[in-house]
Amino acid sequence: MRPVISMIDRMADFFAFLGKVAILLLIASMLYEVLARYLLNAPTLWAFDISYMLNGSIFLLGAAFALKEDAHVRIDFLSQLFPRRTQQWINGLLYLLVLLPIFVAFSWVSSSKAYKAFLTQEVESVSPWAPLVWPFYGLIALGLIAFSFQFLSEGLKFVLGLSHPGEGAQKELDDETGIANTVMGDSDK
Repeated sequence: MRPVISMIDRMADFFAFLGKVAILLLIASMLYEVLARYLLNAPTLWAFDISYMLNGSIFLLGAAFALKEDAHVRIDFLSQLFPRRTQQWINGLLYLLVLLPIFVAFSWVSSSKAYKAFLTQEVESVSPWAPLVWPFYGLIALGLIAFSFQFLSEGLKFVLGLSHPGEGAQKELDDETGIANTVMGDSDK
């Protein structure tokens, strides 16, 4: 089971890398738009469309990585009252039996929409540029698929006792406390 979990975690890292590349593309396109608009007096037709398409893609391409790193908001004021192993089972079953099926359904719908847009060569109807939308829909579908797989990975980690709810948040807090102590001259605490 661990090799499967490891492969899914590496997939989340890969999609996070794609999200980083998309951020660079977004920055480059916005810089070009500003330069073209204000220096050359020649605004682009495509910059607005690229910006909202890449923003949506970036959000979903990074979702699996954020789940892997325990960076999503967690409301655990009730579950933290239970013993550690019970917390793991609650989270594992919630991920595997509730969230995983929901996101598999989202993945299916978004993949179907991307495929239909590809077959019909659908374009953005409200844009003067009228770009093809299947690449955007495809990135959304890939992000949702990766998110679904990461729910499987995290759910298995909890059920198998390999992970504890809130571990990532505690690590982040410890790191920030260590940095603050170093800055304040209290590195021995």
